[in-house]
Amino acid sequence: MSTFENVFRKILNGVFIVTTKKGDKINGMTAVWVARSSFKPPLISVSVGKPRYSHDLIKESGVFALNILSKKQIAQGKHFGFKSGRNTDKFKDIEYTTRKTGSPILKDSAGYFDCKVVNSCDAGDHTIFVGEVLDAEAYEDKTPLLYEHKDFF
Repeated sequence: MSTFENVFRKILNGVFIVTTKKGDKINGMTAVWVARSSFKPPLISVSVGKPRYSHDLIKESGVFALNILSKKQIAQGKHFGFKSGRNTDKFKDIEYTTRKTGSPILKDSAGYFDCKVVNSCDAGDHTIFVGEVLDAEAYEDKTPLLYEHKDFF
C-alpha cells in the first residue's frame, strides 16, 4: 500500500448509501467521501466514481439521497458496495421509503438527506455532486457508522 493510502486512512469518514432514481430505475452505492458544503442554502457534497452505475443516474436525474448508516449496518454497507446495480437489483428485499426527490430512503438508517443536484465538479476519476438539501431527518437513537477499512476488506 502506498504511503498516500496510509495517510488517507487517517481521515475519519462516515459511511453512507447514496441512492438515486431516474424514471423507474433506482440504485444505491456505498460512499464515504461526503461533506457539508454550505449553511445557506444547506448544501452537501458526495464524490462518486465515474464508472459507477449510480454516477450516470445521478448526473441524468439531478437527484440523490444520502442515507447515513448506523453502527449496526455494516452488512448493508457491504451489500451496496460490492455489487453493481447494472447487474443486480440491490433493492430486492430492502425496505425503503421516498421523500421529495423519489430517491430511496433506507429503513433503520441513522438519518438521511434528500437532495437535488445544484452543481458538479470533475475530480479526477470521480465527480463531486453538490446537492441542495430538500428534506432531512436524524434519528437520535442511532449512532452513525464510521468507516474502518478492516470492516469492509
